[in-house]
Amino acid sequence: MLDWMKRRISTSIPTREPDAETATPSGRVVSGKYLLLYKYLEDRYATTVVLTFGEIEDLLGFSLPEQARLSQEWWTEADPRGPDANYSDSWTRARRTAMPNLRSHTVVFERLP
Repeated sequence: MLDWMKRRISTSIPTREPDAETATPSGRVVSGKYLLLYKYLEDRYATTVVLTFGEIEDLLGFSLPEQARLSQEWWTEADPRGPDANYSDSWTRARRTAMPNLRSHTVVFERLP
């Protein structure tokens, strides 16, 4: 009887294939130093995620560049030709905008509609 139960359980649960369209984002794939920030933001259910610079650095495992602490444009208008140009992919590929508050050392990541 035990063999019958094992066979029944293994055949009664259908396996679901991942959706090819939702398995990978279209266009560029996020990789490199900022991948962990992307994964964190992508996995959050909340529409709004607020992180301190320290929390972002803890996620990444390294300090943010000085420009991130001094310039709002680093968060809102990434230069695609600059060094580490794909850093903003970590939130844009997670379908979020970044709005920093440089005085409070926080960033609000809002999900796009």
